[in-house]
Amino acid sequence: MTGPRPPADRVVLCVFDGLRPDFVTPERMPNLTRFAGQGTWFREARSVFPSMTRVATTAMATGAHPRVHGIVGNAFYFPQATRSHVLDLGRWDDVSLAVQATGGRFVTAEPMGDVLARASRRMAVVHTGSAGAAYLINPHARDNGHWTLSILGREHGGTPEAVDAMIARFGPLPPRRLPRFEETDYAERVFREHVLETLKPDVALIWFNEPDTAFHYRSLGSPETLEVLRTVDDAFGRIVTWVDAQPDADRYTVIAASDHGQITMRDALPLCDLLRGAGHVGRRGVERTLDGARFVMTGGNMGEIRILEGGAARRDAIARWLMAQSFTGMVFTRGGDGIAGEVPGTFSLSLVDLDHARAPDLVFVLRSDDGPDPFGNPGLGLMTECDVPVGGGMHGGLNRYELNTTLILRGAGLPAGVIDRRPSGIIDIAPTVLATLGLPPAATMTGRSLLDPAAESEAPRIYETGLGCFRQRLASAERNGSRILLHGGRVD
Repeated sequence: MTGPRPPADRVVLCVFDGLRPDFVTPERMPNLTRFAGQGTWFREARSVFPSMTRVATTAMATGAHPRVHGIVGNAFYFPQATRSHVLDLGRWDDVSLAVQATGGRFVTAEPMGDVLARASRRMAVVHTGSAGAAYLINPHARDNGHWTLSILGREHGGTPEAVDAMIARFGPLPPRRLPRFEETDYAERVFREHVLETLKPDVALIWFNEPDTAFHYRSLGSPETLEVLRTVDDAFGRIVTWVDAQPDADRYTVIAASDHGQITMRDALPLCDLLRGAGHVGRRGVERTLDGARFVMTGGNMGEIRILEGGAARRDAIARWLMAQSFTGMVFTRGGDGIAGEVPGTFSLSLVDLDHARAPDLVFVLRSDDGPDPFGNPGLGLMTECDVPVGGGMHGGLNRYELNTTLILRGAGLPAGVIDRRPSGIIDIAPTVLATLGLPPAATMTGRSLLDPAAESEAPRIYETGLGCFRQRLASAERNGSRILLHGGRVD
């Protein structure tokens, strides 16, 4: 006897890196807006913390928070793999170090690719982002007999034969130019003409690196960025048109999603120099070579600090110094009671589901607010000095416009033209994909299927703590035991 037929036979998942849902309008993205009217739009969907691409990618792939999947930053100190530098998961050589050091189990939660493989289902990925993100969306693709194309080239991923085959069929990989117009068009053609038409996998995923790149380097509202939005929207429109033309189109579920949002950076701080002036930086400071460093720090609009010399006393001193600065938005430390961290005034890493064994001693988020940028887009913040220009976009923190993601589903019995405002998240994507195909979630998944009509959410919970003049607040919601982070920041 066989069970009931699953809601769909195939899932097509299109990810727009960094796309804020308030940018999905008829003027900017007409195809995606039209698609939203055909499906259910989970308007209050959220990313995880840190709201960084490689962390969020792994959350999408595993349906789990960082406390479970173990990828705690785009870059983080991981001495199990190397003590010479901070591990940069955008680089394939660093990813390889981590994979080798962990015996192939760098991701500590079970990805949906593994669940699909056990059920003899196939997954194919076309990825235009970093080598690390292409790996993390289906970490064991080669072992599972799956297919992943990294548009960066054969030396940037674990399945170089896919690159060779696509060059043979579609010509040389496109040049790397800002914005990524050529990469978007090349990837969409490969996805539509090879993945969907030829491979016909059970789960087909395309990851557009735009509008994230344009947001970073061309700002959130410039004419060039608006052209990028139209380019990825046109690519999405061609994919949906292909699906709609299939004789079994009603057996396809299409998901449009983003991994995080972005806010505009109004200023950059020389945080390393400020820490040095306060007496916290040793001979080599926080440079890539860590010989003689007292601690290691990553940057952006948030970062981690790991103590190499001085133990808890140095951690506590740095945390107190950060909380005394006007530019600091939030500070987290390990342990505590699950709300407050070990250091008075800080939140616990467990409150934001970042309490993995690999988590750092200290996490800071620079200050942000909901004020308008020069183009009228809400969300302004600060960052440490990096290659993103002032006026460009950034993400990683807990501002609502960084956390709020695009998440729209069409098919699988979901109602059309509905805006669902229940808290949901990118952690719900993997269990939803599996449920759509009639498969159970992995045991490590903390997200829940969006097909479950009984998934009720509780009223938001507000947490507050601080030290002296420093006060910080975090809002989250619980849905069937799964935590969704809504927003957080400093309280004036």
